[in-house]
Amino acid sequence: MSTIFTKIINGEIPSYKIAEDENFMAFLDAMPLVKGHTLVVPKKETDLIFDLESEEYRNLWGFAQEVAKKIKRAIPCVRVGVAVVGLEVPHAHIHLIPLNQVEDMNFKNERLKLTDEEYTEIRNSIINS
Repeated sequence: MSTIFTKIINGEIPSYKIAEDENFMAFLDAMPLVKGHTLVVPKKETDLIFDLESEEYRNLWGFAQEVAKKIKRAIPCVRVGVAVVGLEVPHAHIHLIPLNQVEDMNFKNERLKLTDEEYTEIRNSIINS
C-alpha cells in the first residue's frame, strides 16, 4: 500500500514542492512546526531511513543539504535543524526545520495552520532563494 508521501510524489495528493530530482523530493510539511518546515523524501518507498542503500542514503543527505541552504537563505532563522523521527509515516524522511530557538523543534508544539497563500509565498521564497 502506498504511503501518503508516495501519493504526493506521484501527484495524487497536492503539495508545495520545493525541489525534485529523479530520486528525491522536498515539499513543505502540511502540518508545520514553523514556517518553512520542509520534508525531504526518497522517491523509492522505504520505511526506515537506515534501510536505504549506502549510496542512496548519502545522496539523500546531499539533496537535503542543498534544500536546507535554500531554506536558510529564504526564511529568517538562526539555523536549519534536522530531525529523522519516522513514526508518523512509514516512508523514510528528513525534517528540515528553520530554528530561532530550540523549542521550535519540539514536535509536541501545536502545528501551524497556514493558508494556501502563505504556503505558496513560503514555497516561492525558498525556490527563488
